[in-house]
Amino acid sequence: MNRVASRFLAGAAMLGSAVALVGGASSLSAETAVPAPAAVVTTPAATGRETAIFAGGCFWGVQGVFQHVKGVESAVSGFTGGSAATAHYERVSEGDTGHAESVRVVFDPRVVSYADLLRIYFSVVADPTQLNAQGPDTGTQYRSALFPSDARQTRVARAYLEQLRQAKLWQRPIVTQIERAQPFYPAEGYHQDYLTLHPDSPYIRVNDLPKVVALKRMYPQSWRARPALVRG
Repeated sequence: MNRVASRFLAGAAMLGSAVALVGGASSLSAETAVPAPAAVVTTPAATGRETAIFAGGCFWGVQGVFQHVKGVESAVSGFTGGSAATAHYERVSEGDTGHAESVRVVFDPRVVSYADLLRIYFSVVADPTQLNAQGPDTGTQYRSALFPSDARQTRVARAYLEQLRQAKLWQRPIVTQIERAQPFYPAEGYHQDYLTLHPDSPYIRVNDLPKVVALKRMYPQSWRARPALVRG
């Protein structure tokens, strides 16, 4: 067994233990763990793969949730919104590069649609009412933002945001922005698969594992137990 496989099995076992420890409870706030409605406006299922980019706070949790969604073939942590020269974790963390910590999701639209991913995003991934922040993290690099890859995704994202605003699910205004498609830069290797490899991290246990628990509880039809890891 190679080192990556060994670390994955150990991490998966620890993740299972941590999820069991969290149980049905969640540290997500009542506002954050909102079962968002299905999108009214969707796109027809395509025959090929699609790509979409989501930003919603620290990319560890965003990646960790989407890796457990059926139909997601890869979810890579990285940076979107700035230049290649500043697409490095330490530099982005200064908060003035224009980048957002983000996750590039490649998915099979015959299994999970972009609209489905949006529903999961707004239900358990990010609190859309926090401006330039998510949980304990603050700064523009932690903003809630969608980066649709084409006109179809943009149309669905705009319609869904309006649908959510009309539904008034949150007490505070939705501040999630739709930003133009921009280059995506993968983060350093040690950031990839972080939730699975480090489920015992206090940050992960408090801020991110509850999101994975919420995904399984709220959308069991979309749940996959084995995550789609970057390291295979």
